[in-house]
Amino acid sequence: MSAKRAHPPSQVESRAAWLRLFTSLALMTIGGSGMYAVVVVLPLVQAEFSVARSVASLPYTLTMVGFGLGGILMGRLADRYGVIVPVLVGAVSLGVGFIAAGAAPGILVFALVQGLIIGFLGSSATFAPLVADTSLWFTRRRGIAVAICISGNYLAGALWPPVLQYFFDHVGWRATFTGVGLFCLVAMLPLALVLRRPAPVLDSSAAAAGLRQGSSMPLGMAPGMLQLWLCVAGVACCVAMSMPQVHIVAYCGDLGFAAARGAEMLSLMLGFGIVSRLASGWISDRIGGLALLLFLPFDGLATLYLISALFGLFQGGIVPSYAIIVREYFTPLEAGRRVGTVLMATLFGMALGGWLSGAIFDLTGSYHAAFVNGIAWNLVNIAIVVALLRRAGGLRITSSSAPAAAAAARRAT
Repeated sequence: MSAKRAHPPSQVESRAAWLRLFTSLALMTIGGSGMYAVVVVLPLVQAEFSVARSVASLPYTLTMVGFGLGGILMGRLADRYGVIVPVLVGAVSLGVGFIAAGAAPGILVFALVQGLIIGFLGSSATFAPLVADTSLWFTRRRGIAVAICISGNYLAGALWPPVLQYFFDHVGWRATFTGVGLFCLVAMLPLALVLRRPAPVLDSSAAAAGLRQGSSMPLGMAPGMLQLWLCVAGVACCVAMSMPQVHIVAYCGDLGFAAARGAEMLSLMLGFGIVSRLASGWISDRIGGLALLLFLPFDGLATLYLISALFGLFQGGIVPSYAIIVREYFTPLEAGRRVGTVLMATLFGMALGGWLSGAIFDLTGSYHAAFVNGIAWNLVNIAIVVALLRRAGGLRITSSSAPAAAAAARRAT
C-alpha cells in the first residue's frame, strides 16, 4: 500500500465502513456457492460418472486446494491494487466456471474446472481478501467486524445447499450449475463497485506502531514460525470440520434418507456455525471438532439433525480467530498476504479432510473410521492452541479459546 491511497481517519468504523462490511458479507455469501455446490452435487456426480466415492470427492478437494492457493494470490492483488481487483476477477471466474462445470463431459474435466476456475480464481477472491480488507476498516470493533465478514462463508453454507438441492431435483445439476454461473455474474459485478474506494492507510506514526505490534519475536518466536504453527493448527481443525460438511449428504443417502435431508442438515450445521462465529464463546472453542464423537453412535434422522446443529455451533468460531490473531500480531501492511496464507491452511485442511474421508469410506465401507480420524486431527489442533495460549501471557491451560489469545495480544501491545 502507498501513502497516496490514504483516507481521513474518520472513515474507519464510519457508515461507509459498515456498508462495505455488509457488501463484503453479501459477496462472500455468493462466492461461497463454489465451495458448497460441489458438496451437494457429490452423489449425483458419482452416479453420473460411475466413479468411487473417493474419486467423486476429488472435485471438492481440488476446489479447496485452489481456494487456498488462490487466497494468497488474491491477497497480494488486494494489498497492491485494492480489493476490488480480485473481487472482479472472482465474479467473472465464478460465472464462467459454473457454466463450464455444468457442461463437463467427465469427472476429470469437472474436477479441473472446479479447482482452477471456481476455486483458484473464483471463490478465493471472496474470502481472504475480504477478511483482510475488513480488518483495515475497523479498529475498536475489529473482532466483531471480521466475525461478521467471515460468517458469509457459513451463510453460504446455510443458504446454498437446500436451494441447490431443490433445483437439482427439478431441473438437474447441469442446468442448475449454468443458472448459478449467470446469477454470480449478475449479482457480484454491481456489488464489487461498492468496494472501489481503497482502504484507509495508517499514517507514518500509526504504521510504525503497527510494525512494533508485529514485532520481530511475536509470542517469543520468529514471525514465520508463529505463522507456521497457526497454519498447522488450521489444517488440523479443518480436517475435522470437513468430514461432516463434505459427506453429510452422501452419509444420509447411505442410511436410506433422501439427499434433500442431507442438504438440510448441512444447511442447519452451517447456520448454527454463524452463531458460533459471531459469539466465538469459550464453550464452542473448548469443544471444537470433538463434537464428531456425537455422530458415531447415532443414525436416526431426528438425532442427526440435532447433532448437525450442535456440530455447527461448536466449531464455527475457530477459523475467524486465526485471522484476528494474525491481524493483531503482524503489520497491517501485509494483511492480505498473511491472512490469505493462514486461511489457505484451513482450506487445505478442508480439502484433505474431504478426500481422506472418502478414501476411508472406500476402504472400510463405513464413515465410522472417518469420524474417528477427524477427532484425532482435532486433538492436534487443541494441543497447538493450548501451547500458543500459554505463550500469550501465562494463560491457564484450561483457557483454550483462540480469541483469548487475540485478547492477550491486545493487552500486551
